[in-house]
Amino acid sequence: MNMEEAIGRVLQAVADLDIDGVATCVRDALQAGAEPRAVLNDGLSAGMQIVGERFEAGDYYLTELVLAGEVMKEGLVPLEPLLGATNVHGKGTVVLATVKGDIHEIGKNLVGTMLRAAGFQVVDLGVDVPAARVVEAVRERRAGVVALSVLLTPMVGQLQAVVEALSEAGLRSQVKVVIGGACTTPRLAEELGCDAYGPDAVAAVHICEGLLAA
Repeated sequence: MNMEEAIGRVLQAVADLDIDGVATCVRDALQAGAEPRAVLNDGLSAGMQIVGERFEAGDYYLTELVLAGEVMKEGLVPLEPLLGATNVHGKGTVVLATVKGDIHEIGKNLVGTMLRAAGFQVVDLGVDVPAARVVEAVRERRAGVVALSVLLTPMVGQLQAVVEALSEAGLRSQVKVVIGGACTTPRLAEELGCDAYGPDAVAAVHICEGLLAA
């Protein structure tokens, strides 16, 4: 099996949600002589792109997206030690958080997985995150985007708290703010002075690419 064929099998394993076989496909590709970064970009990440396309086409649903995230993690296990820490995620840094008072994380985690697969450095602060922690992370990591998740309507005010905290810290002009979650809308994003609204994890990738390329 040549390198191209081996990497193609990695791509197919991700696209077809083969959680049991993806790590073996990655090891086979490496054994065939493929460069680790090529396996990541042309295999795992390209497979996730297909997953995203199938989701947008209505062929995959949220369940498949969550499973794809797990497949990606399995595929990275044999690969990450070979990639090292040097600029694996080169598109920019995104700080990710579920706002203070909200502990939902499935959507946030899925966005993080899709962003990493697309080549972003993701700083996941977790759930129930206060505005001050977001500001601290933006300052420390020089993030270009803050992606905030909220599912509980009473916690919507925490989105505004983050925007205001970034402004007070003098960072708002340096970072784009994207919101998402069941109780968010494009209109809400506009009213709060955010830069974008993301309806799902696939859209979040396109939005972040656009904002950081601007």
